[in-house]
Amino acid sequence: MPLIYMKEIFTPLRMVGIKIFKSTEGQLYIKLGSRHRRHIF
Repeated sequence: MPLIYMKEIFTPLRMVGIKIFKSTEGQLYIKLGSRHRRHIF
């Protein structure tokens, strides 16, 4: 499995534990609390 580098995108949802990440390929991922990142787009 190739390594995927991600950067966190700041949103106000971060205050309630929802984080959004963007990969180097341009795909978006969401992380809810301590769960795994899930691909959304």
